[in-house]
Amino acid sequence: MNDTAQKKIYVADDEYNIRELIKSFLKNAGFEVEVFSTGDALYEAFLIAPPDLIVLDIMMPGTDGLMLCTKIRETSGVPIIIVSARDSELDRITGITIGSDDYLVKPFSPIELVARINALFRRMSFDQSAIKSIKEQVEFAGMSILTKTREVQFKGNAVDISPTEYAFLLYLFQHQDRAVSRDELLKNVWQFETQVDTRATDDVVKRLRKKLSKTNVRIEAVWGFGFKLEEAPEHEIEPC
Repeated sequence: MNDTAQKKIYVADDEYNIRELIKSFLKNAGFEVEVFSTGDALYEAFLIAPPDLIVLDIMMPGTDGLMLCTKIRETSGVPIIIVSARDSELDRITGITIGSDDYLVKPFSPIELVARINALFRRMSFDQSAIKSIKEQVEFAGMSILTKTREVQFKGNAVDISPTEYAFLLYLFQHQDRAVSRDELLKNVWQFETQVDTRATDDVVKRLRKKLSKTNVRIEAVWGFGFKLEEAPEHEIEPC
């Protein structure tokens, strides 16, 4: 059976030729594809029937790709790939840290896009060989991360986070006995090897803090260095 079976992808790009080219290659790869000329049209469809993955151009009329990515991340952890003509390291970091899971620079090969999408789905799927080397469940302050299913739970209730937020939080849980530097997070979570503005992680922390506010888990800043997990007392937990 094709690994792409039943996988639906939404694509938003204001250039007709690019939309159709992406659609053609993704369909040939076995995906179900819907294309949209604006981010707003994609978002309307998303509210009715969320896809398995979203491909977003940045520069579009109406709501641009970055704003839409931020908006989707408020309620969903669906994988998002941003495509853009902006090719600086800072642009890529901005895309990743507002919630996208990959960033592809235009002009790009549709074959590369298909490869990135397949790689993202593989990264999200359960890998039997990899799971043997890590704990199936990591816990801290009443929260559990189930690595087999990539679920995050607090006292039995699911916590909805994106794949990028999951990778970030899992790394902190795996190193909960110490502070983790921003540079370490950039290299080990997102594989940024060059020296970049390490404050890029702050956007991810901001989103996670909001989502964890009703739990005992806190991500505390270590001034001038990075972050560390702390357990909050019951009276500091926001009411549901």
